[in-house]
Amino acid sequence: MHALEGAFWSRLKANRLAYSVTIAATLAVGILIGTIVSASVKGKENAKSGDATPLTIPAPQQLSNAFSQISKQLEPTVVNINTESTVKNPHRNLRRAPGNDDNTNPDGSPFDDFFDRFFGGQGGQGGADPGPIRQRSLGSGVVVDSKGYILTNRHVVEKADRVRVHLMDDPAGVQHDAKVIGLDQETDLAVIKIDLDHALPVAKLGNSDSVQVGDWVLAIGSPFGLSETVTAGIISAKGRNIVPGRQFQNFIQTDAAINPGNSGGPLVNMNGEIIGINTAIYTETSSYAGVGFAMPSNTIAQVYNQLIGPEHKVTRGSIGVQFSAQPSQAVSRVYGEGVAISDVVAGSPAEQAGLKVGDTITAVDGKKVSNGDELVAEIASRKPGSKTKLGYMRNGKGSDTTVTIADRSKLFAARLGDDDDNNEDAQAKESKLGVTVKSVTPELAERMDVPAGKGVIVQEVKPGSFAEDVSVNRGDIILEVNKQPVNSEDDFHRLEASLKSGQDVVFLVKPRGRGSSTVLPGNTLP
Repeated sequence: MHALEGAFWSRLKANRLAYSVTIAATLAVGILIGTIVSASVKGKENAKSGDATPLTIPAPQQLSNAFSQISKQLEPTVVNINTESTVKNPHRNLRRAPGNDDNTNPDGSPFDDFFDRFFGGQGGQGGADPGPIRQRSLGSGVVVDSKGYILTNRHVVEKADRVRVHLMDDPAGVQHDAKVIGLDQETDLAVIKIDLDHALPVAKLGNSDSVQVGDWVLAIGSPFGLSETVTAGIISAKGRNIVPGRQFQNFIQTDAAINPGNSGGPLVNMNGEIIGINTAIYTETSSYAGVGFAMPSNTIAQVYNQLIGPEHKVTRGSIGVQFSAQPSQAVSRVYGEGVAISDVVAGSPAEQAGLKVGDTITAVDGKKVSNGDELVAEIASRKPGSKTKLGYMRNGKGSDTTVTIADRSKLFAARLGDDDDNNEDAQAKESKLGVTVKSVTPELAERMDVPAGKGVIVQEVKPGSFAEDVSVNRGDIILEVNKQPVNSEDDFHRLEASLKSGQDVVFLVKPRGRGSSTVLPGNTLP
C-alpha cells in the first residue's frame, strides 16, 4: 500500500506543470459559464420590468399651501391672554345641578366653559378651606383694530384683577397690561385694549352666514400655553344651541382641535377671515373630543360695535312675549306656522299692541319668522324706542300690529321687581350674604308658581360673595334660610343679621326658569 502511494506522488511531481495548467483551465471555463448564465438571468429581469412607470414627486398641493399662507397671515394677529384673580373660597365654585339626589354627577352637563374646566377653576369636594388664593388663567384673543382692540371671551377676562397680553413678536416674558372695554354675558364675548406706540396687525372679519357644513376652517390660539398653534378641521354644523333655554347662543360647530387655552381665539375660513370666536367644547375628559363651538362672526360684529360705544354695553330689543323654545309639530298644527305666544308680560310692548296668549307671530316688518330664534334675532337687533310691524295669526285669521321696542334688560329688570328709584335704597340694604332682595309681588308669585306673600326675590348677587359661591342667582326666589320662612325683606335681613362666621347656612330656593323644583344650596359662612 505504501509503495503505491509513493508512486502516485512521484508521477504528480513529475507532471506538476501539466497539472497546474489543467486546474487553471477548469476554473476559467467555470467562470465563463457563470458569467453567461448571470447575464441571461439579468436580461430576463430587464425584459420583465421594461413596462414599469417611474415614480415621481407631485407638485405641492394647493390645499396645504393655503393652510400655511393663512397661518402666516393670521398668527401675528392672535394674542396670548394671561389673567390673575383672587378666589376667596375655591372649594365652593363647584356648581351642582338641581334634582341630582345622589350627587354623582355634580356638573350636570358636559357643556362646560373653558374658565371653570380648564383655566384653573378650582372646584373639588371636601377638605379644609384653604382661604383666598391667587388664580392664574390662560386664554387667547385676536386683534381687530390696529389701535390695540382685541376680541376674546368674557369668561377669559371676567372678574380678573389683572389682564395682560403677549404678542407674537414680543420677546419671552414681555406682556402688556390690558383694560377691559366691555363684556356681554349673553354671547360670552368681551373686548379688551392694550396701548402701544405703534399700529398692530389686524385680522379681517368674514361673513359667517356664508359658511357651509363641510367647509375647511382653521383654529388658532394658545392651547395649554403653546402659542401660535394652528389646527385644521371642517364646519361640522351650524346654529347649534348648546345651552338649553339660552338665547343669542347659536354656535358654529367644528372638529378643528380646540383645547384649554384656545378660548377667545379665532376660527378662520380659507380666505383668512374670522368667521367665529372659539368659545366652548363638548367633552367628558376636559380635553379635545372632536366637538368644538365658536360664536359666529355676524353676532360678534353686532356685539363688538356696541361694546366699543360710549356706554360699553350691549342693548337688545324686546317686546315682552314668551314662547316654547322647541315647539312640537302639534303646536304648529293647532296654532299655525310661526311663533305661538305662551305668555305676555304685563305692561310690555306686546300687551300694549294687543297681542295675546295663543296668537302666533308670523312676520317682523314683512320678514317671515318660523321659530323663536328667528323672532328673537329680529327683535333684539332693533333699537329700543323704534317701532316694528308684526304680522300674527289669531283664531285662523291673519292680522298685524305695530309695537314699540323696549330695552330687554330693563324689561327683564321690571319683571324681577327692580325699581330705578329704589336702587340706592337697595344697595344700602345689601346683605352680608352678598345678595340684594325684594319682596315678591302678587303678579310675580303667580308667574313663578309660589304662594302669595311667600319668599323674596334676588335682585343682585355680589361677585365673590357667599351667595354666588353656593349658586344663588339673580331672579331666584329664597323661601327659607336655615328652615326659617322668609316672607319679606325684613324677614330676610333679620335672619341674616343673626348669622355668624363659621355657621352653616342653607337656603331653600326656587330657581328662576326651572319649573316648580326647589333646591337647597348651602355652605359654611366664612
